[in-house]
Amino acid sequence: MSSLLPSTVSRTAPHSEGPRFVFHPSFEEPNAEADYAALAQEVRADEGSSHMADEVTKAAARCMHHAAYRIQQATRAADKERWERTYREFRDRIVLGNRKLIYRAVSRWMPPSQWADDMIGDCQIVLIQAVAAYNPWLGIRFSTYAFTCLMRALSRLSQRHAADRLSKSVPLEALPDGEPRDLDTEEPPTTRLQRIDEFLQEHHQLLSSREKVVLMRRFSLDDQAKAGTLEQVGKELGLSKERVRQVQASALTKLRKALTEEGNMAGVR
Repeated sequence: MSSLLPSTVSRTAPHSEGPRFVFHPSFEEPNAEADYAALAQEVRADEGSSHMADEVTKAAARCMHHAAYRIQQATRAADKERWERTYREFRDRIVLGNRKLIYRAVSRWMPPSQWADDMIGDCQIVLIQAVAAYNPWLGIRFSTYAFTCLMRALSRLSQRHAADRLSKSVPLEALPDGEPRDLDTEEPPTTRLQRIDEFLQEHHQLLSSREKVVLMRRFSLDDQAKAGTLEQVGKELGLSKERVRQVQASALTKLRKALTEEGNMAGVR
């Protein structure tokens, strides 16, 4: 099996149909099919394990990419179907064998209980995408790669929830001096949610970093169970209660102006 372990750089191969795959020179060696069949048997022998180790995951990923390559090369329908079954088999083995990464990531993120199910569901999709994109010849452990993908996805999902909570808790007509409202209000327009989500992004320049922090704490957008009072937020940031109120008012005024101007432009169009 040494032919399956060269240190050459893999690359994403072009394809006309079928799943994407990472091409490796071992796919074109004379004994490639027999070698990968033997590797597949080694992976299947680990079927009884509750968790797939990184080395087994790496072997399964190599078999998966080899099967995808064979799908593209197949000229007979029967061969194509056989390799498609093989591809799905190893893709699903990796997903099921590494599903604990999802619960570990969500547990690390510690979302409110009402968000956990949504996050787990979204992470299932992210894990499948990570399996398809993982390059098992680069020397990177799948658990490290997938966990990074999951944490990034959770960050994006959390920001969407934060935008949702802010839109529900902040009536634009009452800005800038309003207090956080009960979250059980009518659902805001989708466009407003998307725009507020964008304004809260770290790279967006509408709000200063201090304004973003104040909004996150005042309106419980940082996964805290309860919104912080002006005094509590002030103590955390080393600011007076009045200064926190001013920062909050400034941030909300900017949001109201940005959203109102966008709405006016949409009306003109």
